[in-house]
Amino acid sequence: MEWKILLSISQLEDLCVSSTNLTKEDIDVLKKTASTLQIYADLSESYMFIDCKMKHSENAIVVAEAFPTTSNPLYENSVVGKIVFESFEPGVFYSYRKGKKSAIRKALTQEGKSVEQSVMPISNGADEVIGVIIQEKEIPSFLMLNNDSQSFSLNSQSFEEVLGENNRGLPLVSDLLMEIFLLTDAENRLVYVNPVGVQFIVEMSKEEKFKDKNLLDFLPFLQPVFEQEEDVFVFELTLDHKNLVVKKVRLREKGKIKGTLLIIQDLTELRMKEKELMMKSLVIQEIHHRVKNNLQTIASLIRLQMRKGIPLESKVYFEDTLNRVFSISTVYELILANENVDQDDVDIIKLVEKIASTIIVNENDKKIRLQIVTNGNKILFPSKKAVSISLIINELVQNSVKHAFPVNDVGEIIVSFSSDEKNLELQISDNGVGIKKLKPSLGLEIVENLVQHDLNGEFQYLPTRRGTLAAIQFPISPEVIIDYEKKDFNSRR
Repeated sequence: MEWKILLSISQLEDLCVSSTNLTKEDIDVLKKTASTLQIYADLSESYMFIDCKMKHSENAIVVAEAFPTTSNPLYENSVVGKIVFESFEPGVFYSYRKGKKSAIRKALTQEGKSVEQSVMPISNGADEVIGVIIQEKEIPSFLMLNNDSQSFSLNSQSFEEVLGENNRGLPLVSDLLMEIFLLTDAENRLVYVNPVGVQFIVEMSKEEKFKDKNLLDFLPFLQPVFEQEEDVFVFELTLDHKNLVVKKVRLREKGKIKGTLLIIQDLTELRMKEKELMMKSLVIQEIHHRVKNNLQTIASLIRLQMRKGIPLESKVYFEDTLNRVFSISTVYELILANENVDQDDVDIIKLVEKIASTIIVNENDKKIRLQIVTNGNKILFPSKKAVSISLIINELVQNSVKHAFPVNDVGEIIVSFSSDEKNLELQISDNGVGIKKLKPSLGLEIVENLVQHDLNGEFQYLPTRRGTLAAIQFPISPEVIIDYEKKDFNSRR
């Protein structure tokens, strides 16, 4: 017995090294667990397994097992090294993701056996789930067959009653599902097909009479599925114009194959929509690239004109225009930096920080400190509204930089965000000389128009003891996302 345990542990180590991303320390934890597996199998009269997630795959692999001593074994052969699919053993993957125990009173194993299954996560020293330990106990046949001890008989009439129509003429499960159900006997002759399956066979083979004929004669592309030795197998199949997922379950009686059930999902339309969305995403991303490049070209032309010579009194207007172009360009730069190409949202905190800090850095003759107060918020805006915010920030921060602080003076500009369930408030304040009388300007006109028409909000300068305080309040539209927000809304109006 001891040499079997040592062999099992050696096999576990080899499989973990070749098929997983586990570290040596993680493998040592699993080896220690595997060394006691046989004791628990005999003590509980259950079948014990250890499964680990595979590298470069969403599936798992069996790395260790222990069978109890029994005259009627549940498993005829070892399953170590076999791949585990989530569609057949969801409890394994639930425990992996959640780090919690799962229990299924009636589970279908990779061998097509009905068992009671309990799954417990195995963690390493950093509390990371590195594997799961599985306990399986056979469900007595009298419980599965409702005390009916008659042998299971494979015939078309019984399957039509179970899978097709009952005695009252009501359609049952297979007629209502979109999956294709194909049932064959031991010689692969088709004995049952649901309505969706009929349409599928006619489309793929152009045959209209196929009952009791060999399924592979008119659907030869299913040959690899039948050739697989596993009783339960999932196979992805791509034909010229079809994307299919085929699930095979062999039906046995006393070890002999009595038939095969195929459940086929046609994912062609779904894959086409995924391609369309991907193409749309790539087109949108390319548009963002072109907009950003065009804005940079415009900025380059403005700088070129400034170097060629402009009237001194016009320089400030050229610089203002450059800052506005830069502000819009920053929006598209942040969009293109998103890891998800489908994401059109802009992190407003990052946007404000980049625009405001650039304006302040360009003022070489002033010492101004920028402070951004988020109150724990993460705020995402769609690109259209983000452009409006970028221009608003550009104008208000520029006003403070230009007019609030004398040359060589030390100052501070604070940009803060606060929110409640309905409204978002943006405040730009400084500790400069303040505003004696507000004069109309193009910059303020831009801010007022953007706040009113694009954000459906309100803008005003608020009284303060020192410096200036510009406040913008607007309702939070459905496309705006605020994460980790604090209930801190405190408007000073």
